[in-house]
Amino acid sequence: MRSSVPGLDGLRDTLVNVSAGSHARPSGSSDPGGRRRRLWRLGTPLVVLACGGLFVVSANNSEGTDLRPGRYTDLASLVDDEADSYAELRERVAALDAQVTMLSTKVSDREVNRYQRRIERLRDPAGLVERRGPGVTIVLSDAPEDVINSTTGDVNPLLVHQQDIQAVVNALWKGGASAVTIQGQRVVSTTGIKCEGNSVQLQGFPYPQPYVIQAVGDQAALSAAVDDDSYVQAYRGDAEDPDISVGWDFTLENELTAPGYDGLLDLNYATPLGGSAS
Repeated sequence: MRSSVPGLDGLRDTLVNVSAGSHARPSGSSDPGGRRRRLWRLGTPLVVLACGGLFVVSANNSEGTDLRPGRYTDLASLVDDEADSYAELRERVAALDAQVTMLSTKVSDREVNRYQRRIERLRDPAGLVERRGPGVTIVLSDAPEDVINSTTGDVNPLLVHQQDIQAVVNALWKGGASAVTIQGQRVVSTTGIKCEGNSVQLQGFPYPQPYVIQAVGDQAALSAAVDDDSYVQAYRGDAEDPDISVGWDFTLENELTAPGYDGLLDLNYATPLGGSAS
C-alpha cells in the first residue's frame, strides 16, 4: 500500500485542475471557432446559389452571344461584320414580308381587299417599285491620301460628310427625280444618312467612300438643279481647289435602274408620357 506524503495529494489535485483548465472551456462561455464553422456551413451554399443565379441571368441576357466580346482592332473588319449581320436581317425581313403578303392575298374579306388595293397603289410613290430610265450619276469621294497626309490643319474639308450627300440628294429631288439611290440602295422618305467613323451609315448599313448617287429622271432638269444648289456649288469649289481636292464626278446616263426599297417599313416615333403637365 502506497503511503501518502503530506501535502502531495493537494499538490496533485492542483496540477490536475490546472491541466484540465488549459484544455476545457468553462461552461456557459462562447466558442468563436464553432461559430465560424457554422457560418461557413451556412454561407457556402448561399454563395453557390448566388453564383448560379448570376449565371442564369447572364445566359438570358446574352441570348447565346458573348457578353464580353474581344476588342476589335480592325475597323474594316467591324464594318464587314456589321454589314453581314444587317444583310442577313434584311433577307429575313424580306422573307417574312413575302409570307405576310401571300397570306394576306388568301384572306377573302371585302375590307381587307380594299386596303390591299390601296397598298398596291401606294407602293410606287413609296419607293417600293423598281424604276428605270435615263438619269445622272454623281460620285463623291475623299481627297487623295497624299493631300490628306500632307495637311497640317483641319482635315474635315478633305472628307465627304453626310451633309454633302444630303445636299446632292435634295438637289436631285428638286430636279424632279423619280427615284434616287445611294450605293445602290433606294432612298425613301424614312432613309437616314449619318456619319459613322470613317464611313457613312445608310439605313443601318455602313458604306465606305466613294459614294455613288444615282437619280432617274429628266437629265436637263437634274443637271440644272445640281448646278443651281448653293451648297453643291461650294462643294464643287472645294473639289477644284488643289489644297482640298475632294472628289466630284458627274455623268449623264442613258439607262439607270433604281431597285425598289426592301428594308424595314415600320416607323419608330416618340410618344408623350401619360398624364398632363401641371
